[in-house]
Amino acid sequence: MERYICIHGHFYQPPRENPWLNEVELQESAAPYHDWNERITDECYARNSASRILDNEGTIVDILNNYAWMSFNFGPTLLEWMEKKAPETYQAILAADKESQQRFSGHGSALAQVYNHMIMPLANERDKHTQVIWGIHDFKKRFNRDPEGMWLGETAADTPTLEVLAEHGIKFTILSPYQAKSYRKIGEQNWHDATNAQINPNRPYVCNLPSGKSIVLFFYNAPVSQGVAFEGLLHNGEKFRNRLLNALDSQSTEPQLLHIATDGETYGHHHRFGEMALSYTLHHLYQDQQTKLTIYGEYLEKHPPAYEAQIIENSSWSCFHGVERWQSDCGCNTGGNPTWNQKWRKPLREAFDWLRDQLEPLYTSRMQQLGADPWQSRNDYIQVVSDRSEENIKAFILNHTSRELTTDEQRTFLKLLEMQYHAMLMYTSCGWFFDEVTGIETLQDILYAARALQLGESISNQDFETSFLQLLAKAESNKEEYKNAAEAYQAIAKTTMLDLLRVGAHYAVSSLFSDYSEESALYCYHVKSERHEIAEAGRQKLAVGRAHIRSNITLDEATITYGVLHIGDHQLLGGVREFRGDDAFQQLFDELADAFSKGMISEVIMLLDKHFESHNYSFWHLFRDDQNKILNQVLGYTMHAIEGDFEQVYYNNYPLMAAMHTLNVKLPRPLQVIVEYMLNKMMQDEVNADEPDLEEMKRLNQQAKRMQLKLEIEPITFAVSKRVERFMQQLEKQPENIALMQLLNKLLTALQTTVLKPDFWHAQNIAFRMKQQHYAQYLTNSEWREQFSALYDNLNMKA
Repeated sequence: MERYICIHGHFYQPPRENPWLNEVELQESAAPYHDWNERITDECYARNSASRILDNEGTIVDILNNYAWMSFNFGPTLLEWMEKKAPETYQAILAADKESQQRFSGHGSALAQVYNHMIMPLANERDKHTQVIWGIHDFKKRFNRDPEGMWLGETAADTPTLEVLAEHGIKFTILSPYQAKSYRKIGEQNWHDATNAQINPNRPYVCNLPSGKSIVLFFYNAPVSQGVAFEGLLHNGEKFRNRLLNALDSQSTEPQLLHIATDGETYGHHHRFGEMALSYTLHHLYQDQQTKLTIYGEYLEKHPPAYEAQIIENSSWSCFHGVERWQSDCGCNTGGNPTWNQKWRKPLREAFDWLRDQLEPLYTSRMQQLGADPWQSRNDYIQVVSDRSEENIKAFILNHTSRELTTDEQRTFLKLLEMQYHAMLMYTSCGWFFDEVTGIETLQDILYAARALQLGESISNQDFETSFLQLLAKAESNKEEYKNAAEAYQAIAKTTMLDLLRVGAHYAVSSLFSDYSEESALYCYHVKSERHEIAEAGRQKLAVGRAHIRSNITLDEATITYGVLHIGDHQLLGGVREFRGDDAFQQLFDELADAFSKGMISEVIMLLDKHFESHNYSFWHLFRDDQNKILNQVLGYTMHAIEGDFEQVYYNNYPLMAAMHTLNVKLPRPLQVIVEYMLNKMMQDEVNADEPDLEEMKRLNQQAKRMQLKLEIEPITFAVSKRVERFMQQLEKQPENIALMQLLNKLLTALQTTVLKPDFWHAQNIAFRMKQQHYAQYLTNSEWREQFSALYDNLNMKA
C-alpha cells in the first residue's frame, strides 16, 4: 500500500499598484507597515521561507524553507512586486523550487497561476488565452522551467478554461471536490454521481475534453483543508500531522494521495505561527516510514490516473452558487455586515464588460494600422511587462510590427497595449469577492478600468467616460460616503489620474523638500532637470524651473515649466505648463523672483495665476507617499516645540507627581497624558539610539510600573524588533565585532525583564546563517565563542 501526502498553498495578493505610477502606494490600514504586500510578506511569505522547528522546550532547533517541501503557487503580480521590494524572500522561493526538484524526482514544487486571478469562466475566449499565456511566461522567466500545473483563480473552472490549459501544455490543475460532477474508472461505461463531493479525493482523475485533449484534475480533501483554514488545526503541529495521516484510507490497497489546498496566507498571516505548525508537519511527515511526502507532478508520474472525471460547469471553491459571487448578489460574502447587499456586483461587471467591448474595436483597428497582429502582440506583451527597459521595448516594437513606426506611432502602439493590460487587470477577482463596492479591492479594479479608459480616450478622442459612469452609477454602495461606484470613481479614480503635467507638478512641489539630482527616477518616469532655482525667505520658499519628463511605460515625454510657492506648513501652491521657449521661461522666472525678493507674496500668487492659468496645483496633488513624508516633516517642527513644552512640564512636576502617587491621589488627566507621552517618547528614543542606554530603559520601565502609566507596547515592541534586526545586520557584516555582540546580549537580557515580546525572526535568521558560515572560523576564539553562544541562547536558539 503506497500512501502519499501533499500540502498545497495558494500564495496570492491582488495587484495593488497605482496604475499611473506602477508602484504600491502607502496603505494606512496596513500600519505599521507601508502596505499590505509588505505586511503579509513579513507575516507569511518570508516566514515560510525560514520557518522554525522547535523542541519540547520551545527552543529553535532548525529552520526550514517550507516551500521546498510542499506544493505552492504564487500570483505573478505578487512575485513581480516581491522581486523589487522583498528580494531575499523572492530568491528563497526560487531556490525552494530548485531544491524540491532534487527531493521529488526532478519535479518542482511551484505551479503557475493564471496571470491576475481572473475568474476564467466569466472571461471571453481571448482573455482566457492571454491569462494562461502570461502566467506561463512569468513562471518560465522566474523558475527557468515549464510549469506542469496551473492554479485557476478561486479554482473557477468550466470546460473552455480546461481546454485552454490543455492547449498550452498544462498537465493538471487543482479543484474543490464540490466541483466534480461525475467519475468512472477508465474503461467503464457508466458514470457515477460525484455531486456534493461524492468523489474519492485521494486519486487523480483525467478529464477528457471535447477537442480530444485531456487534463488531469486533483480534487483536494475538503474537510482537512477546511480544518486548516478555519478550525484552528494550525494551533498544534502534532494535531495537524495526525489529522492528515488519519484522512488516509487504511483499508485501501491502491496508491492514494491525501492532499489539501488552502490560501497560503493561512500559514502565518491568518494564523500566527501557522508556518511553524506547517514546518513541524512537513518535517515529521518526511521522516514517516509509512507515508511519503510528495508533490503533484511527482505523484502523477508515478501513478497516472486510473479514473476519469467530469466537472460541474462554472464552479469554484469559494462560492456555493458556482461563479455567481463575481457577478451577482448570490448571498456569498465575508460576513460581519448582515444589513448589506452585494447587488452592486452585477452592474460593476456589466460596466467593465461594456468598457472592454468598447475598447476592443479601437484596439484592433489601430494595431492593424500600425502593422501589428493585435492579439499576438497582446499575448506577447508580457515580455514588456516583465522587462520595462527601453532596449527591450524598442526590440518588442520592431519584432511585432511589419513596418518602421514613427515616434508618435510607437507611443500609440504602447498605449494600446497598456490599455489592454489594464483592461485585463480590472477583472482581478478580489474586486467582487468582498462585501462593498467602495472597498479597497474593488476600488483598485476601478482604478485599472479608469487607466484603460483614459488611454482609450487619449488615442481615439472619444468620450468613454460618460457612458461608463452611467453604468457605474447602478452599482450602489452600502455606505453613506459614496452613493455608488460612479461617485467613488469621481472622488478616487478621477483625482488619482495622471498626465505628464501632473507628474511635473509632483516633481515641482516635492523639489522643495527633496534634493533631486540632475537626472532622477520618479516612479515609472524619468525626469531630467534643465534648470531649478530656489529662493528662501524665512519659512517661505519659491522654486522655479524647467524639466524634461518621460514615461518609461509609454515613452510619452514633455518639457515642463513650473513655479511653486511654499508659504509654510502644508500650504503650497504653484503651476505647471508645457515649456513655451526660453524667452517665456525667462520672463516667468524674472517676474516671480523679483516679486518674491521684495516680499510681495500676494503678487507672487497673482503671477502664478497669470502664467499658469488653470494648471494650478497644491499639496493635495502630491503622490500619496510624498504627502505623508512632507506632512511628517512639517509636523516634525510642531512636535519638536510641543515636546519641549511637555518635557518642561514633566521635569518641573515630577516630584509632585511622585508624591501624589505615594498618597494614592490620581493624576489629573492632562498631566497623566503628558507624562505617558514623555515616557513613551523617551523609551522610543533609547530604542532607536545608536547605543541604547539599557539602565535608562530599565528605569523608564520601572517608572511606568510604579506610577501605573501606560506604555504603548505595540509601537515600542516593533521598534525594538527593528533595532535588534539592525544590530544583527551590522554584526553579520562584522562578525568579529565582539563588542557589538556584548551590547546585543545585554540588550536581549534586559528585554527579558520587561513586558515587551519583540519578534526576533529576522535576527534569528541572521544568527542561523552566521553559525553556518562563521562559527567554525572563530571556534578557537574563546571570547567570541562564549558571546555568540550566549547570543544564540538569548535568541531562543539551540546550539
